[in-house]
Amino acid sequence: MPGLGTSFGRGGATTFLQDLQNADCILIEGSNFAEAHPVGFRFVVKAKERGATIIHVDPRFTRTSALADFYVPIRSGSDIAFLGGIINWVLTNERYFKEYVASFTNATSIVDERFKDTEDLDGFFSGFHAGGYDATTWQFEKDQDGMVRRDPKLQHPRCVLQILKRHFSRYTPEMVERICGTPQNMFLRVCEALAKNSGRDRTTAFAYAVGWTQHTVGVQYIRTAAILQLLLGNIGRPGGGIMALRGHADIQGATDVATLYDLFPGYIPVPSIQRDEQTLADYLKTNEKPTGWWANFPKYVISQLKAFYGDAATKENDFCFEYLPQLTGDHSTIPTTFAMKDGEVKGYFVIGQNPATSGQNTELIAAAMDRLEWFVNIDSFENETSSFWKREGADPSKIGTECFFIPAATVLEKDGTMTNTNRLLQFHDKAVEPAGESVSDAWFIYRLGKRLKELYAGSADPKDRPILDMTWDYEHEGRRERDKGEPSVVRIMQEMNGFNTVTGEQLTGFGECKDDGSTACGVWIYSGVCPDKHTHRARNRKADDYTSLDWGFSWPANRRMLYNRASADPDGKPWSERKKYLWWDEEKREWTGYDIPDFIKNKAPDTPAVPGGSGMDAHSGADPFIMQLDGRGQLFVAAGLKDGPMPAHYEPLASVINNQLYTQQHNPSLREFKRRDNPYNGSMNPAYPYVLTTYRITEISGIYTRYIPWLAELQPEAFCEIDPELAVEKSIHSGDYVTISSAVGEIEARALVSGRMKPLRIGDGQRVHQIGLPYLYGNFGFTRGDTSGDVIPLSMDPNVSIHEAKTLTCNIRRGRRAPRGETIEDLPVPPDERIPEGQPTTHGEDRGSNA
Repeated sequence: MPGLGTSFGRGGATTFLQDLQNADCILIEGSNFAEAHPVGFRFVVKAKERGATIIHVDPRFTRTSALADFYVPIRSGSDIAFLGGIINWVLTNERYFKEYVASFTNATSIVDERFKDTEDLDGFFSGFHAGGYDATTWQFEKDQDGMVRRDPKLQHPRCVLQILKRHFSRYTPEMVERICGTPQNMFLRVCEALAKNSGRDRTTAFAYAVGWTQHTVGVQYIRTAAILQLLLGNIGRPGGGIMALRGHADIQGATDVATLYDLFPGYIPVPSIQRDEQTLADYLKTNEKPTGWWANFPKYVISQLKAFYGDAATKENDFCFEYLPQLTGDHSTIPTTFAMKDGEVKGYFVIGQNPATSGQNTELIAAAMDRLEWFVNIDSFENETSSFWKREGADPSKIGTECFFIPAATVLEKDGTMTNTNRLLQFHDKAVEPAGESVSDAWFIYRLGKRLKELYAGSADPKDRPILDMTWDYEHEGRRERDKGEPSVVRIMQEMNGFNTVTGEQLTGFGECKDDGSTACGVWIYSGVCPDKHTHRARNRKADDYTSLDWGFSWPANRRMLYNRASADPDGKPWSERKKYLWWDEEKREWTGYDIPDFIKNKAPDTPAVPGGSGMDAHSGADPFIMQLDGRGQLFVAAGLKDGPMPAHYEPLASVINNQLYTQQHNPSLREFKRRDNPYNGSMNPAYPYVLTTYRITEISGIYTRYIPWLAELQPEAFCEIDPELAVEKSIHSGDYVTISSAVGEIEARALVSGRMKPLRIGDGQRVHQIGLPYLYGNFGFTRGDTSGDVIPLSMDPNVSIHEAKTLTCNIRRGRRAPRGETIEDLPVPPDERIPEGQPTTHGEDRGSNA
């Protein structure tokens, strides 16, 4: 997640769930924490029992709101304006933690004189052009030694703090009310609560989930929160931080071990033709950082190549770097879906996913699969994706796709490790044998790899060497498992952990990785989980508290709280005894405390930075953010983001109001796909006057839960929530069937008329109604219903290519939708309507109307 990564250095949650109980205040926004993460929410309840203030900001009053001290309504899609308003209030009233900000952030850094802000360019930062942003003018000024120029007094007009003040100056309480619909008195109450519970002696934690990420400005939502938490001095401190809540148990692990098209395990970038990285030297030149911890990048890359290719990877052949794939453009899910629809993709693997319901514009997704030559789905249940040809309106006789369904073992039927929402690896043992012919996904991938190696055996063709040289020996030691062909997940984890290629001994941590080929390490951030052949620390089950952090293994290095050097002041002393966590032990000459130091253990706080130094020598002993070039939290991001160095409020792609801050309506860097099979509602379209937002419910969260009868009984049918005023206007009663429509299509649901939804006043008094719609219903299982994806078009955030599913517009009427007719198109989309690879459709103009 670049919102966290560019701000602090890593993309994971900065804190851990258990520490939430130590917060003095918790702001939950972009999440229905109690319902979507009920087990973790108990630590919020513990904090409340200890006297903490719990705030919930959300378009709906939910189970989380019911347990909060106060609930704050907000229009979906306006969170940057809300958080930006708090930033403005904190700066204007000087309620920020001045010593923390001056010492631990880049507030003092001076920005290039050519930089222009959105205030100067009416919604744009300097450097915008048709293809996106050129960040040249976002850089910091440097002195003759190459060091960033700083103003310790924070008075220079181009120092980051002054730029931040000017940037957010228009985000007043009045403007927050105009954009968000949040009454000013409620907004100011939030400001006061956060400020009162932050500083030297108190800390506030933030928690968010996909309610913040699934937007065309989703990364900048998190950036705004990061800026605010840095200003308040809450990062790296007990009871503080940002808790990035993941929707399922292993979403964190899936990104750690690289299901993303542009990353290898451990967040190592995939080489790119566009960055001219055809050789190892060029690749390292692009990605290795001169200062900070990422100066160790070559050690992790070369150790990973040794894990991939073993003895075949030598210094003489650049450790088989040429075997790696090269990116040619954006190969994320949405562009790939359009490529499938246009006949440019022949085959498709879907493993443990159900895009025909969880995706957006699901008819387009299914129609794209109609045009494949072959399709493989690995899942535990038949679902809408595995049987896309059974959908309403489809004619199987016209679909030539050859479909393979592989029955998958459930989590109870296989060994493995999951990485949860706070970077915590936990091992789970197989409880029962897989049902029928089901196999684990590890079995499938391992057997596929073995068969490919057999097929290529004996080949002398150089292009086949990557398959032949790939290390692929994970046979299970147990006879029963070997007979079934299940690989040993422990052996896989040991390779992820890393080992010495000469002695065969396991690495005790990533600090032992070398760049000379003497170490192999599959996932450097997981190194230490299997420090010897007999230990698997993900099995640890000692309850976490401040005397023992030994439940599972938390990456990196079993640290629970990232950037914890910031829990002590610049001199290494705790900010207060009450918030003591990590401190400098003068007698032992090392950092000590309740956690693994996220810092060089014996680097004293008074250690000066070496002018012109490299690696960690360039950081002083008072620079807590070790992954950053300057060792500081980034209030202003000079590189790494495609839509601005600071967050700016833009309206969602489909909106009921004009942008109140700038003429530029939407994020100018977002990616649209203007095609006849992906229509947009546009902005201020009277045909779609209501805001629609989607959310998760505890009982139904996908295909697994829809096949459980007692959960289906609790949530038997798809429904939507509407406020009583809208219900009267539309003659809708609770229990009625209603049809929700957008330019993409129509869905039906049962109406739930509820006071939990309330209309808001925005702009010049415009009354706006919001409709809440649970997602992940479908046509398979015991509980059924239309999916929200049937009415949501495909568009993308420019940084991570995520869709916008949390805020859109719609219409609603009483009654059931019409039956769907045949939906298969005989011809692909004409070439002139296709989106060129890697090219945004935006050119800086206001794109409010639907083209």
